[in-house]
Amino acid sequence: MGETIIKTKNLMRSYPMGTTTLHALNKVTLSFAAGEFTGLIGPSGSGKTTLLNIIGSLDAPTSGTAEVLGKKIEKLSQKQAADLRNFEIGFIFQTFNLLPVYTIYENIEFPLLLQTKLKPAQRKEMVMQALKWVGLADRAKSMPRQLSGGQCQRVAIARAIVKQPRLVLADEPTANLDKQNSANIMEIMLKLNKELKTTFVFSTHDEKVIKHLRRKIMLEDGRVVADKRS
Repeated sequence: MGETIIKTKNLMRSYPMGTTTLHALNKVTLSFAAGEFTGLIGPSGSGKTTLLNIIGSLDAPTSGTAEVLGKKIEKLSQKQAADLRNFEIGFIFQTFNLLPVYTIYENIEFPLLLQTKLKPAQRKEMVMQALKWVGLADRAKSMPRQLSGGQCQRVAIARAIVKQPRLVLADEPTANLDKQNSANIMEIMLKLNKELKTTFVFSTHDEKVIKHLRRKIMLEDGRVVADKRS
C-alpha cells in the first residue's frame, strides 16, 4: 500500500437533539493508505455515511481532526472544500443523480467543465476513456431514461472517475441494484482500483459489496468496533 491519504483523530460529529446530544461519530481514529478498497460497515445510524461525508468535505467535524489528501477538513473554507470535492474526489451515490435532460456523454463531462484549463478535445478524450472503462462507449448519445438501473450506475461511476481522482467515495452504490448488476458494478470498481490505483472507500451494509472488500471497518453507534483486513 502507498502513502497515507486519509487520517482521522478523535473525530466527533455531534447534533443537538432537544435536551440531549447525538454523537453520530464518537472519537473515531483511522488511517487509510492510497490504493485501498475499504468499506465502512454498519447498520443505519452507525455513523458510516457521516464519516464518508466528512472525508468528502461535505460536512465538517464538531471536534477532532480529519486530514484528506493533505488537507485538514476542519480548516477548509467553503471554496477550499468545494475545490477538494471538484478536483480530487469522485462520488458515487445509491441514487444515480444523473441529469435527465443531458446525454450520457454530457453527464460524464459535467465534472470536467469546472476544470477550465482543459481544452474540449482533452475533455472528449477523458469522457470517452471513462465510458470505455465502464463498458458504455456505444451509449454516449443516449439519455438516462433509455438506460437500465445498472447502466445508470455505470454512468455514475464513469462520472466519478472521469477526472481520475485519487479517491472515490461510494455511499451504498449497489442499494438499488439486483445481484447481477451489483456484481458487475463491483467488478468495474475493482478493476479501476487495480489499474488506476484509485482508492475506494465505501459506506455499506450490503453483503454484495462487503464480500469484495479488502478491509472492513465496522461502526456501531458512531464508534469503530472492528477493523479487519483480508
